[in-house]
Amino acid sequence: MSGEDREGLGGLKVTCSGLRVVIIGSGSPAIPGLEATPFWTSTEALVAEKMPEHLVMLGGSLVAVELAQAFLRLGSQVTLLARSTLLSKQDPALGQGLAEGLEGEGMGVCHHTVPTAVGHDDAGFHLETARGMVTGDRLLVATGREPSTQRLGLERAGVATNARGAIIVDDHMRTKAPHIYAAGDCTTQPQFVLVAAAAGTRAAVNMTGGDAALDLAVLPAVAFTDPQAAWVGLREDQARARGIAAESRTLGLEHVPRALAIFDPRGFVKLVAEKGSGGLKLAAQTFRKDLSQLSCCAG
Repeated sequence: MSGEDREGLGGLKVTCSGLRVVIIGSGSPAIPGLEATPFWTSTEALVAEKMPEHLVMLGGSLVAVELAQAFLRLGSQVTLLARSTLLSKQDPALGQGLAEGLEGEGMGVCHHTVPTAVGHDDAGFHLETARGMVTGDRLLVATGREPSTQRLGLERAGVATNARGAIIVDDHMRTKAPHIYAAGDCTTQPQFVLVAAAAGTRAAVNMTGGDAALDLAVLPAVAFTDPQAAWVGLREDQARARGIAAESRTLGLEHVPRALAIFDPRGFVKLVAEKGSGGLKLAAQTFRKDLSQLSCCAG
C-alpha cells in the first residue's frame, strides 16, 4: 500500500476456498545513503514548526513542486534538484512551463541533477552534484518511491517484475502468479494514494472470490501549483504507441480573455485528438460559430 512510512509493509496471507492467496503491499524504501541524515519527507515537512532558511528539494514530482513552491512563498530560499525534468512523466510542455514560472518567482531549478554524495553537520546539509556543492539547512526528499521487492524472491513464486522491480499486475491486481495479488507503490500502477487505496480494496475483493476491476485508462491528475497544471487522457506519444493517429493544438492563455483580465496570461491549454474523428473540433467551434451554417465537410 502507498504511504509515507520509511519501512515497507509486509505481505498479507489469507486462505480462500482452499487456496493460499497472497497480497503484496511492500511499498518502497528510503533513498540509499540518506538514512543517516535527518532529511525530511513530505510528512515531516508538513508538520514543521520552523521555516528553513534554505530548503533543498530533491525531486520533480507533484509532491516536490507543490511543496517547493509552498515553502518559497512562505519565505524560504528554495533550490530544487530534479533527476530529470519537472513532471517528467507528463507532456514536456507542462514541466517546462512550470519551471519557468517557479524560476520567475526566484526558485533555483536544476534539471538532470542527482547528488553524488550527501553530508550533514551543524551547518546543515551538503550535497555534491555535477554542478557543484549545494547547501541548505533542510533537505526534503520527494523523489517518488522505488518498489521494495528485491529480497522477496518473487521470481521463485512466478511473479514478474519490470526493470525497476515493480510488480506487473492486471486490472484485477493479479500478478503473473494467479493466486498472488499486489497493490500500491510496489506495482506498475501510478503512485497515487487514491489509486493504491482503490487497488487494495479491489485486490481484497478478488482474493476472496469477487470480481472487481480497476480502470486506469482515464486518470485525471493535477499539480496544486501556481500556475496550476492538470492533465487527463493520453499524450500524443502514448496515443501513437497504441496505433492512434493523433494530433494536437495548443492555445496560449494570452488569447483567453479571463487570463488577460486578471493580468496572468501564463500557461496554455493543449488538446490531443484522433485525426479524422472531427467531433472535438466541431464541439470547440460551437463557442464561436453556428454549426448549422457550416459546410457538411467542416468536421
